[in-house]
Amino acid sequence: MAASLSAAVTSLQSSLDVLDSSIETLESGVSDFPRLSKVLQTTRHFELLPEPTLREAQQALLDEITPSIAHLLSLASDHVEKLSRREQGLRAKCELQEGRLYSNENSEPLNRGQRGAFSDRQKANAPEKAAELRRLIQKKERLKYAVERLELQSKHRERQLRKSMAFQ
Repeated sequence: MAASLSAAVTSLQSSLDVLDSSIETLESGVSDFPRLSKVLQTTRHFELLPEPTLREAQQALLDEITPSIAHLLSLASDHVEKLSRREQGLRAKCELQEGRLYSNENSEPLNRGQRGAFSDRQKANAPEKAAELRRLIQKKERLKYAVERLELQSKHRERQLRKSMAFQ
């Protein structure tokens, strides 16, 4: 009986050793389980929407923005037209001043040739006419500068309008 008991104890001892080695193997395989579960966990980065929902959202956005865009476009076109009219007015005024300036320059020699008796009076008025001529030339330059500035502003606003339309 002692021999069979000894064989049972030895068999039980070897079973315990196998069980211990299995536990160690299992433990080494499972020790990294928390990290593996974190790595294998799926994270939803993007939410997928059905296409009809997406189209509805796009249409709602378009319906909301369209009136504002139309209003801004009308304001911009009105302002561009106003600047264009102002530019044309300034150009006409400039041309008128140039015409007056050149007509005064061209008419002076004829008057001198026709009226020899008034040459003393004309000589006395020469400094006044020269001063007026300088004043008119300066005015012409100011108007020319104003027209160029308005043209640049108009072009700048048109570019801004195009950029804003490109983003939308």
